[in-house]
Amino acid sequence: MNLYAMLAKRAAALRPLRIALVGAGKFGAMYLAQVPRTPGVHLVAIADLSPANARANLARVGWAPEAAAAGSIDAALSSGQTFVTEDWEAVVAHPAIEIVVEATGNPGAAVAHALAAFHHGKDVVMVTVEADALCGPLLAQRAESAGVVYSLAYGDQPAMICDLVDWARAAGFPVVAAGRGHKWLPRYAQSTPDTVWDHWGLTAEQARAGGLNPKMFNSFLDGTKPAIESAAVCNATGLTPAPWGLAFPPASIDDLAFVMRPREEGGHLHHKGQVEVVSSLEPDGRAIPYDIRMGVWVVFEGDTEYIRRCFMEYGARTDPTGRYATLYKRWHLIGLEVGISVASVGLRREPTGCPTGFRADVVATAKRDLKAGEILDGEGGYTVHGKLYPAEASLALGGLPLGLAHGVKLLAPVAAGQPVRWSDVACDANDAAVRIRREMEQAFAPTARRAA
Repeated sequence: MNLYAMLAKRAAALRPLRIALVGAGKFGAMYLAQVPRTPGVHLVAIADLSPANARANLARVGWAPEAAAAGSIDAALSSGQTFVTEDWEAVVAHPAIEIVVEATGNPGAAVAHALAAFHHGKDVVMVTVEADALCGPLLAQRAESAGVVYSLAYGDQPAMICDLVDWARAAGFPVVAAGRGHKWLPRYAQSTPDTVWDHWGLTAEQARAGGLNPKMFNSFLDGTKPAIESAAVCNATGLTPAPWGLAFPPASIDDLAFVMRPREEGGHLHHKGQVEVVSSLEPDGRAIPYDIRMGVWVVFEGDTEYIRRCFMEYGARTDPTGRYATLYKRWHLIGLEVGISVASVGLRREPTGCPTGFRADVVATAKRDLKAGEILDGEGGYTVHGKLYPAEASLALGGLPLGLAHGVKLLAPVAAGQPVRWSDVACDANDAAVRIRREMEQAFAPTARRAA
């Protein structure tokens, strides 16, 4: 409750948190817009493969040219400016940097950046949730061994869901379910970058004019990003998926507590303590009024008559029995809010969400009949989408993690709707991301089986 006061105190003492940002794309640019407005924080360096693009984003969000004119990290430290470079290794290794915000969106690169940061004693705020879904439990373990903090990024939905779950549990409420909203119809699972704008509600021309990336937006639409984010939530909170993954039941905010209760009580849940994503569309495509498409929610239980009476007296949104209630945030502001994680990690030494086990996984699943010899194009592309699995089921299947399904060649055909397995592709066993994922599977397999 007092992060701002703590930041202000650091500013007054001329001891700001010293931050590095790796990746200055859309999410990174949103954080850059807030940094000059946040006391007690010095963004010492930005590392991006295209420094020119990073500078263009700085100008776009309102930075004065002289603010990023430092010629080195040491010059930035002495001048209060920001150094822009493509050399992420030098940035992560510099002894003055305290926290690395990883925002590249590339899971393989993000894993490498996080491991290097831990090696050099840096805390990491992981924006690239794809990396967390791929091997977050092992990254968290590595961070703990290094004596640093590894955190999901507030503003993105997983950390905000973790926050709601923690609120409910800390207040003494059993958590029945938690998750996010999404615009979903089953046919969206086969969407490609060629069809995304028709489903999204934009023309291709409007998307081009706005500089929107069709593959990125398609990863949301086809259910991949909701699966990735739900896996991160499970691994951080102890919630678990249904055996079939995400069902995307439609629900308005007013109906969340009605829909998100166990099936034997008239709801859609397979079990209490489940992660789920609700759709903002009815099965026939009609929009649901007062939806939570862009937000997050938690459903919790009042397990005594007195608590249920309090729900009624204070106007909580409940199911008809009054037993199940919901709390929600209808929007999330993505990179504009990641400063909450930076402050929490830097000042309280507390992550805003961190994996505690391997409970859920995202497996690459064929969008169409795939032939041997094809090259998978990863998240949001033409070949696969991500499906949420309980970790034990993914391990038993030998499913290929979605985060590794990019640029790899199929060795065998895979029918539409079927999972892609490790044995179906030619993976480079020496690739760093492959190695750490395999290591995590070995280290956490017994835990995953006990948790399922």
